[in-house]
Amino acid sequence: MTITHEQVMSALSRVIEPELHKDLVTLNMIKDLRVQGRDVSFTIELTTPACPLKDAIEQAARAELSNIPGIGQIEIRWTSNVAANARMRGALNLPIKNIIAVASGKGGVGKTTVSVNLAIALGQTGARVGLLDNDVYGPNVPLMVGLPAAELLPDGRAVPSVSQQNGKLIPIEKFGIKIFSIGFIYPSEMPLVWRGPMLHTAIRQFLQDVDWGELDYLVVDMPPGTGDSQLSLAQTAQGVMGVIVTTPQLVSMGDALKGLAAFEQLKIPIIGVIENMGPYIDPVSGQKVAMFGEGGGERLAAMKKVPFLGSIPLDPTIRVGSDSGRPIVAAYPESEAAKRLTEIAKQVAARVSVINYQQGSAVPISIIG
Repeated sequence: MTITHEQVMSALSRVIEPELHKDLVTLNMIKDLRVQGRDVSFTIELTTPACPLKDAIEQAARAELSNIPGIGQIEIRWTSNVAANARMRGALNLPIKNIIAVASGKGGVGKTTVSVNLAIALGQTGARVGLLDNDVYGPNVPLMVGLPAAELLPDGRAVPSVSQQNGKLIPIEKFGIKIFSIGFIYPSEMPLVWRGPMLHTAIRQFLQDVDWGELDYLVVDMPPGTGDSQLSLAQTAQGVMGVIVTTPQLVSMGDALKGLAAFEQLKIPIIGVIENMGPYIDPVSGQKVAMFGEGGGERLAAMKKVPFLGSIPLDPTIRVGSDSGRPIVAAYPESEAAKRLTEIAKQVAARVSVINYQQGSAVPISIIG
């Protein structure tokens, strides 16, 4: 018995993508379909290599295909083509497909730690990722990734730790991602007393005057607060999306709520809420310890009707890794905190794809959550 091309496509048209609620055929996700006698092979094209629903999609596809009488071997291959936000690309004319702004509304919640590990985790999936340290007043990314900051000479001159080529600043590559920080240009001992227009100019230069190359995702570590930096990024990079970081504490939730409201006011789509410093399991007693409370991030997300992306347990290894330039997802990938961060990165990538699809601004049209 010979299986037909039409039978296979008909079966796959009953496989519903769980996030977008449309079938794989309509979403144009089926590529290179080959039927040889009773055997079938094809490729499913994802718009993020970090797709968290890959296993569910494969199970559903195999289940539908197995209902075809006499079907033989089923080979499913995978590829990805990250969708680009057309609004952002049109505004900047840069080969950066998606910009993810990570904010908190306040300092001290581990926002930079989350940004660094989120970027590295996305890079580990095979995506092309950049990390921009946009905190001009307190750039901590160089320390957290173990890269040299600019040096201040005795005569007051600053010696940058990055090079230039063809009029462009060259980001430093480490942990599989491209990294740029104002700390590579201005030494930490040199205070920056900048007004809004200077911040606006700096953010535009970080995007246009840094040779990022082709990127699927640019993760931007935002400064605390809801002021000029957020406004400037929204004005400069139309199509940027936002992630809010909070701790479980009530006081942190209140500040994160302001950060989330600022994104909404600026019409920045909310990817979701991440809870940092959440409950952890004590390795000695085996008991759950909620040092800063529990469930604050989930309550905030429910309050604003946005996705809750996950909770990162309070883990001393995260602090040790940040201080030593060895982020936990790279140095201790088997730790519970690293696994949570990796899963959160997949959720972020999925949400970016869904937002692009819902807004009708994704390029190309084929997409997945």
